Amino acid sequence: MFNFVKTFLTDESGATAIEYGLIAALVSVAAIGALTSLGGSLEGIFGVADKHLKDAATAADTAGGGTGGTGGT
Repeated sequence: MFNFVKTFLTDESGATAIEYGLIAALVSVAAIGALTSLGGSLEGIFGVADKHLKDAATAADTAGGGTGGTGGT
């Protein structure tokens, strides 16, 4: 019984898996924090891109180029 307890206390085979789990959790928390803080600016950037794409599509439709076509054939 004493040898079992001694072996159990000195066994470090599961320590690596726990360390990798902690590292993955830390990276996840850091990524969530970074994306949360950038959320507002990313929303603004994509909002501007969305507006420009919609304006370009409207201009193409009114200019007669909105058929999609096959290259003029």
